[in-house]
Amino acid sequence: MLAHRNAPLDSVLWRSRTGVSRLSCFRSSLRQLPHHGYARTIRAVVVGPTPSVAHIPAAPIFLPEGPWKEIPGGVTAAKGFKASGMYAGLRASSEKPDLALVVCDRDAVVAGTFTTNLMAAAPVLFCKKILEKSHTARAVLINAGQANAATGDAGYQDTLDCAGALAKILGVPLESVLIESTGVIGHRIKKDNLLNSLPELVSTLSSDIDSANAAAVAITTTDLVSKSIAVETTVGGTKVRIGGMAKGSGMIHPNMATMLGVVTCDAAVAADVWRAMIRTAVGRSFNQITVDGDTSTNDTLLAFTSGASGIALISSTDCPEGLQLQRALDAVLKGLAKSIAWDGEGATCLIEVQVTGAETEAAAASVARGVAASSLTKAAVYGRDPNWGRIACAAGYAGVNFNPSELRIHLGDFLLMEGGQPLTFDRAGASQYLKKAGEEHGIVHIHICVGHGSGCSQAWGCDLSYDYVKINAEYTT
Repeated sequence: MLAHRNAPLDSVLWRSRTGVSRLSCFRSSLRQLPHHGYARTIRAVVVGPTPSVAHIPAAPIFLPEGPWKEIPGGVTAAKGFKASGMYAGLRASSEKPDLALVVCDRDAVVAGTFTTNLMAAAPVLFCKKILEKSHTARAVLINAGQANAATGDAGYQDTLDCAGALAKILGVPLESVLIESTGVIGHRIKKDNLLNSLPELVSTLSSDIDSANAAAVAITTTDLVSKSIAVETTVGGTKVRIGGMAKGSGMIHPNMATMLGVVTCDAAVAADVWRAMIRTAVGRSFNQITVDGDTSTNDTLLAFTSGASGIALISSTDCPEGLQLQRALDAVLKGLAKSIAWDGEGATCLIEVQVTGAETEAAAASVARGVAASSLTKAAVYGRDPNWGRIACAAGYAGVNFNPSELRIHLGDFLLMEGGQPLTFDRAGASQYLKKAGEEHGIVHIHICVGHGSGCSQAWGCDLSYDYVKINAEYTT
């Protein structure tokens, strides 16, 4: 299911990745390309009577089909949660919101997954330490502009100071506040600006949709679109809501990458069960996306569940209610993860790799990740070259044993390889398939079968364009 969400813009500043290209004041919706998305090299920023408030459009949400429905509200859709987002003067340029807050009105069971990078940022170290001691939390504060990574003891103290100041305003213990940061590595938080903004940030907390959207925008960096989603499903006969927001466009690679995410839910779940569910959902979603092969210092997903829906406590991952909630969590996280890959820096299309026939789900996941991460495959897709050899090569070095004589590869509807043998296929038609996906910022589907096992999995990436190099060559200049 693909949902497009455009908000009418009264006055829009069209901005490319590298600077302002033109100013256009008009009343219309953001220009949308057919079927699948927005113009790649354009970002939209609202310019109105209050220039301190700026916006970017929302990403399309690729929500899997299932027994749930998409609803508005993002991180505030679940009962018990409020959010806010504002401009606090943290970004080096642009007056787009850069400080976000999500708060629960009660102690929420919390789970977290974090970067595997040894140079983990101060907020990552802080959150890990909190979650080792506590199963609940009340708030997460997120800043954009400075990663506060590789900043030593001073950077860690900045994190402590920010968490302590927010805890004091909220009237909760320090251990109830978590922190996420994103931006340039080696830069400490602009702490004075952040601390001075906290009273206003707290005073504007709301459960309305605009507040959820402002928070989703505030956490973005090079993202061209914000990413948020909310669903409602039935678990054990009770309506349960799950919401989420995420950011990420570059430095995206499996095992958590520079993505920040917040998930909110109103089911009642035992702490150990909730943490197991989040680990499983992350393994099927965020750990299966890749843009450029770089794993960030800051990537963090924090997931809160309030229990406010009134559902009976879920105390097992294997009970019917646990399985129902897991499916919905998987769907929400996959939707956000695919939006991140779709918004990859310089990308013109989303690549979805589906692998079947493996001995286990983990084996299928490894093959899918290998193909999605292949720079040669990604470059071929950008060049509209149906080069199946690069796909087969990436599958072969994924570290999974399979019989090459059973390998089958589809590119969209085009069968390129069967029984380990190349086939004659409509090369011009396959190239046109790739070209159309790039023109529409659509999806390129690659299906690989490696045998007759029951293991299956998916991974997502994007094509590799010239713009990716330009964006990152100019990142701090």
